Amino acid sequence: MTILNTISRVTITHAPTALEYMPQMSALLNRNLYVKRDDCTGLAGGGNKTRKLEYLVADALANNADTLVTVGGIQSNHARQTAAAAAKFGLNCELVLEDVQGTPKTDYYKNGNVLLNHLLGANIHTVPDDLKSIDYTKALMSELSEQGKTPYLIPVGGSNEIGSLGYVQCAGEIITQIQTQSITLDHIVLASGSAGTQAGLLAGLILADIDIPVLGICVSRSASEQVTLVTELLEKTLTLLGLDKNLAKKRVFANGDYYGKGYGIPNKEMIEAVNLCAQNEGLILDPVYTGKGMAGLIDLCRQNKFMQDSNILFIHTGGSQGVFAYQETFA
Repeated sequence: MTILNTISRVTITHAPTALEYMPQMSALLNRNLYVKRDDCTGLAGGGNKTRKLEYLVADALANNADTLVTVGGIQSNHARQTAAAAAKFGLNCELVLEDVQGTPKTDYYKNGNVLLNHLLGANIHTVPDDLKSIDYTKALMSELSEQGKTPYLIPVGGSNEIGSLGYVQCAGEIITQIQTQSITLDHIVLASGSAGTQAGLLAGLILADIDIPVLGICVSRSASEQVTLVTELLEKTLTLLGLDKNLAKKRVFANGDYYGKGYGIPNKEMIEAVNLCAQNEGLILDPVYTGKGMAGLIDLCRQNKFMQDSNILFIHTGGSQGVFAYQETFA
């Protein structure tokens, strides 16, 4: 991946993360299930945003930034990892966090990622109900600049073409691992939200000229909306890599049947998936992303949408810290 190696990057991720067989879940679902352990990337508990931040922090430093600014929900995993990256590189961190309606509230505002954000020294801004986060963030950026600071804005989920490079890198890692372990993958499945992980993986596979279908299980919007979002970002990422953006055609797949009433709102399928993986694999998923992603994978196996004995890789994008904010859901 010569092109990728020319782009500035800092090293944060504990890589390569493990690619493991899931024997108990495989037996339950009569498929060969593997998991890519990107919950173990090492930054304040790990998660997929760590890989994105390697490129985003490098870009921030190249622009002489002294402050990282980002946006997310109250329990954002991305916000927690951004706060940790800022601490690691001696930068200030401003987190603009929005409440999410319909989420359980007993532990939501003080536990999980919120607790870790405070420990990491981030300055937390809660968006008032009568304001949009984009407007609040724009005003904050101006205020920081007026104070003589040099802020660098990281988008929701770290999902722009720079952040997506983290999963171009991960695609190369996966390719090496499946070759070493003699695994022929039939499918890759992941929870898909802000689009950067899915777009980056696809760009990495295209760069390596390998065609493995990647299915995004939507966590916040319909399949058609998600396909549009991922495709647009994939095209930008391919362009950044010096590739033809038209290579994105017919490569983006999404399923919007499992996110329930909305982002971060629990449903019974998610609860079952989290319990099954914990009790059969010792694997802790999260209620917002991987729980719903795995719920989709489980149901699609039960419906025989994947052929028996298929080799399926699930990307564990992290987020288990958020479980502690959802205690009432699992009580």
